[in-house]
Amino acid sequence: MALPATLHDFQIDLSHVDAGVERRVQLRAARHPSESMERLWLRVLAHCWLWREGIEQGPGLCEPDQPDVVARSLTGEVTLWARVGRPDPARLQREADRNAGADMAVLFDSPRRMEAFADEARAGGLQRLGRVRLAAVEPPLLAELASVEERRIRLALTIVADHLYLERGGRSLDGPLHRLSL
Repeated sequence: MALPATLHDFQIDLSHVDAGVERRVQLRAARHPSESMERLWLRVLAHCWLWREGIEQGPGLCEPDQPDVVARSLTGEVTLWARVGRPDPARLQREADRNAGADMAVLFDSPRRMEAFADEARAGGLQRLGRVRLAAVEPPLLAELASVEERRIRLALTIVADHLYLERGGRSLDGPLHRLSL
């Protein structure tokens, strides 16, 4: 019998200065039994980085071809399609082609992985990935966030000029959001 997903509740006071977002985000994220806490945190950070009306978590690891974070318009059209972790460049280009009107983004678990992705995309001649926003979080920040496996998490997150500032349980954390363009 398969293990069930673990549900995590996040209450996030989000301030994304550059995007003009100031709001409380309540997010319920199901963590697949084989999903690491680092990957769950990547999904949460991507959700906040890319926040807009209609944003939601994708189906997760149980449906690997689906986005990790998605937003739809009121008519059901996909307006945001985002992956986290280690996507395949060729597969991502196919998804970018299928979702031509959507904002496409990837949040990586390290700048090194983002560089490797970019090198593979360039070597494969995948020019259409140039419209995909690429960003990476520092591994020590992810490790610190994932160090406590709580199911109810309250935090404040401020994003200013590609830098993340977090406060959780009286502890302050921060780190850069590295960007790369193809």
